[in-house]
Amino acid sequence: MTSPASERVLDTDVLVVGGGTSGFAAALAAARAGGTVRLIEAGSKIGGVMAFCPGMPWGGGYPQGKNIGGIFGELTDRLAQMAPPAAEVRPCTLANFGFEVHYDHEIATLAMFEMLDEAGVTLHLNTFANEPVMKEARINSVTAHDRRGPLTIKPKVVIDCSGDGDLSARAGVPYTLGDHSGNMMAVTLTFHMVGVDVARVFEGGDPYFQVFAAEGIAAGRLHPDLHKLYLMRGFHRDTVFCNTVTIRGVNGTDPMEVSRATQEGRRRCHQVARFLVDAVPGFETAQMWGLGPTVGVRETRRLEAIYRITGEDIARATKFADGIVACDNPIDDVMRNSAEMTHEAAVKTGDYYTIPFRSLIPRKIENLLFAGRLVSADPVAFASVRGMPQCMAMGQAVGHAACMALAEDAKVQAFDQAALVSQLARLGLWT
Repeated sequence: MTSPASERVLDTDVLVVGGGTSGFAAALAAARAGGTVRLIEAGSKIGGVMAFCPGMPWGGGYPQGKNIGGIFGELTDRLAQMAPPAAEVRPCTLANFGFEVHYDHEIATLAMFEMLDEAGVTLHLNTFANEPVMKEARINSVTAHDRRGPLTIKPKVVIDCSGDGDLSARAGVPYTLGDHSGNMMAVTLTFHMVGVDVARVFEGGDPYFQVFAAEGIAAGRLHPDLHKLYLMRGFHRDTVFCNTVTIRGVNGTDPMEVSRATQEGRRRCHQVARFLVDAVPGFETAQMWGLGPTVGVRETRRLEAIYRITGEDIARATKFADGIVACDNPIDDVMRNSAEMTHEAAVKTGDYYTIPFRSLIPRKIENLLFAGRLVSADPVAFASVRGMPQCMAMGQAVGHAACMALAEDAKVQAFDQAALVSQLARLGLWT
């Protein structure tokens, strides 16, 4: 006889909260390291930004033109080696971004599901983490719910890859929101245009389509924030990916604000699509396709860790002793408190910095790690470290670390971090 939903209690070595790129890698790495792993995701599919902004390239995975490796390298190779290929590496047309991976997001999501399944990860979709139940300085259990009702998960280690960090905040981890004034980066809603004469669209040589944007704003057809149009060749033939509709002043931790931004974003996306068809050569017979289901949120809580990465750290191209991945992403700051977007180089040409593992460890809670955009960083550093490939690497690092801490019967603050860096290097990550 099946127990009532209210009595469901599940055990696991590692609980990963959030199924974006960092959560995927954390769960995969922990399972491959020998742990029993449960991954809970509030949505109906994994991938995070891949699900919310389908078609978003993986940028920043090639510092100095070299793949950062690890699970990111494995996934990109897996997609690129399919017949026909489901991914390819291209130079970004925008300043300071280097190479990026364009891919079929549905095939990529399937590949990620398959990798998790092969590793034995138990996946809980449409499942929300509610509250951590604390026992002194440890998370003893996590209450959650799915469509059957409440459940309790009793993990030995928790990894928060949720993006918003609700669970960690409720567990008592200090955090900051946005920049020094509380301003967060703008949220974005994306879409594709299909049936495009791509060669004509991009023959003008202006990567930001600023002349067309100015005409659209002057005519009242485009929102004034759209003074640059971020358009790029889609992965598939005759498609253009439109990563241009941003909404400022949204608190990504407030579901009502996110809902309102999504509705406003949909209106602006349809305006842009109509404008492209009417005004930009090459779009005359094109149609909108693949409008994201909700806005993609770039920034909410940044958790307090043992070490906080600073803008000065990355400007000096610091290679930390506990560095777990290389990075040379630009300072990609998106409309925090104005309509400006920056793509300033973070380091000198040909150099890079590393992300320290200490920036993923809370000071006090003994069995909690976090990764992705929860990384402890000041606003300048965060604008560089937040790329999806680096988030995937952060996830791999904490997933592997969780099992190392369990094997050593140690707090996450006290296990052998030098051994972790060595292990990650042996697994192919550029540390």
